[in-house]
Amino acid sequence: MTTPPINNPGRRRFVRQGAIMAGGAIAAPLRARTTPADTESPLDWTALQLSAAIRDKKLSCVDLMEAYLARLNWLNPGFNAIVSMAEPEALLSQARQRDAELAAGQYSGWMHGFPVAAKDLTDAAGFITSNGSPIFRDNLAAQDSNIVARMKAAGAIITGKTNVPEFGLGSQSYNPLFGATLNAYDGKSTAGGSSGGAAAALALGMLPVADGSDLMGSLRNPAGFNNVIGFRPTPGTVPLSASFIEELPCKGPMARTVSDTARLLSTIAGYYRRSPTSLQQDPARFAKPLARDSKGVRIGWLGNFDGYLAMEPGVLQLCEAALKDFSAIGCAVDEARLDFPMARLWETWLVFRHWLVRGRLGDLYTNPQTRKQLKPEALWEAEGALALSAQDVYLASKARGEYYQALLTAFDNYDYLVLPTAQVFPFDADIHWPKEIDGRAMDTYHRWMEVVIPGTLSGCPVINVPAGFSAKGLPMGLQIIGPRYADFEVLQIAYAYEQQARWNLDRRPPVLARTA
Repeated sequence: MTTPPINNPGRRRFVRQGAIMAGGAIAAPLRARTTPADTESPLDWTALQLSAAIRDKKLSCVDLMEAYLARLNWLNPGFNAIVSMAEPEALLSQARQRDAELAAGQYSGWMHGFPVAAKDLTDAAGFITSNGSPIFRDNLAAQDSNIVARMKAAGAIITGKTNVPEFGLGSQSYNPLFGATLNAYDGKSTAGGSSGGAAAALALGMLPVADGSDLMGSLRNPAGFNNVIGFRPTPGTVPLSASFIEELPCKGPMARTVSDTARLLSTIAGYYRRSPTSLQQDPARFAKPLARDSKGVRIGWLGNFDGYLAMEPGVLQLCEAALKDFSAIGCAVDEARLDFPMARLWETWLVFRHWLVRGRLGDLYTNPQTRKQLKPEALWEAEGALALSAQDVYLASKARGEYYQALLTAFDNYDYLVLPTAQVFPFDADIHWPKEIDGRAMDTYHRWMEVVIPGTLSGCPVINVPAGFSAKGLPMGLQIIGPRYADFEVLQIAYAYEQQARWNLDRRPPVLARTA
């Protein structure tokens, strides 16, 4: 298997001077403030609290939108989480309309008046879907994707897009159009990716909830890096595409709490007839209370797979310390092993990754004019697929099936499997990707996040929950993997853990904590 170029040229940290607005115009820059407009904002409430306040007319949609714009004006220039913004007056006009609807007894749903920015890999009508690429800098969406349409139907107001790495490739959200999104907890490290803009915006209170997508940890890794929740559901829970093949990517919810995450899932999940792999399950179940008795729940700790995965010093120790919170809620925690070679799982992953990326970027690679605008990692993926045969893809599918059988055996002994969300703490955003971990060289641009592959290839629901902080104050997360289709049960155990651990409930980013 070939490897991508490692010595990529250095990258100057991006300082935003303006953003592409809906319609393609360049907006005037937001002027950064040294302090917020006030010391308390409804954007610091949970999404469910916010929803109740609007429904009960204790908070107007206009007041919420004004708070949102103030928070954005204060923090977004420094963290660069939200891009392609709508004009403020247009957003306020929509908020006034939501208030008028509410006054007339017309309540759209639990997201009535919510400011929401869609991930910049998904279409929202009237907004640029750039995919973080200059190729698509003028790609104005004519209609909403299904996930955006469902949020709008629940009352959301789309305000812009959340930043991503180019084409969503890599867990470092930087691109040539908008630059890097910075970590909510120090303002200089990476926010992760590809849902990095969403994760940072959530942590900073710039959004109440956010949509994300996940092929290689894109809902989990940035959530872990920003002390928020990211949930990769069972494939088909949230409709994805018109393909008849169950694809590895998934769309899913992100929020600051597990309850808010579940509530958003109840909105974006559900059968969609244009997506043949979408599941015919009632999404309303995700809106039910999550509290449960966790006594006797069996937790299998996978750790670093007996040393197979390289880990930055401190990551494994922090995650193992977090296991005590499972014990505190009555779970039985034991070390677990999967009867499947992890090196083979990685090779299986590379086949699928090459195949999927080539399918998505094939036309751009074939065209010489667009090929030269693709970043080295995209070129490597596309060229890696050239060497693949149909037999390679078949054998990878067979290996994935054998891995799933090993998981079933593990689930005979454990209710959930747990492992770290990342192998490194958030690193400096001037670095493209880590070239080594604890002295071990990383041979691809995504080898440093191999820990998410067992969850992706499982086809099972996986959620990130916060595990604590490094000595430098940077977040880390845990992945909880549950049996296939046990999405609600995964949310329940995540909720029970969250109430005990409380990292995301009690520890705000320093820039917000200073104003409390």
